[in-house]
Amino acid sequence: MKIILQENLEKLGTRGEIVEVAEGYARNYLLPRKIALPATPGNLKQLERIRTRLAKIEAQEHATASQAAAAISGATISFERKAGQTDQLFGSVTAADIAEALAAQGIEVDKRKVALAEPIKVLGEYDVAIKLHHNVAANIKVVVTREGGPLEPAPEAKAEAAPAAEPASEPAESAGE
Repeated sequence: MKIILQENLEKLGTRGEIVEVAEGYARNYLLPRKIALPATPGNLKQLERIRTRLAKIEAQEHATASQAAAAISGATISFERKAGQTDQLFGSVTAADIAEALAAQGIEVDKRKVALAEPIKVLGEYDVAIKLHHNVAANIKVVVTREGGPLEPAPEAKAEAAPAAEPASEPAESAGE
């Protein structure tokens, strides 16, 4: 089925473009959500008018995204998480966590716009892209540190190390008897 896109879809096309999709995808997803229009002869005649309207919307969104990118760019977000001795996190830092931390700083970003391939599961510093528009992105720094500061050896490990030396001398004495 041929449709005229009303919104940019990453894997399908851009606004105002005529694309061929499966009929069920168009009928059940794209058309009810007003993401696309059917490519009827009437809509095809109005396509130029539709494209000019979409171009105005695109320009407004691009300007808004550019302003937001300037505000976000260079921001640093810190997370304190529990981690094991190998710096592996007990849990992870997700796109939703990053969006929530940005919101706490007064920057509203949808979690779907945070370009994080997979959740962060190791302590360290990461550069994360925020895709605000299809051609506007901003980079932020995400710092994941250990909760409670650096890891110190457990008191139990110190206690076990000292008695380990004493039992070695005892068997030598018992062997002599």
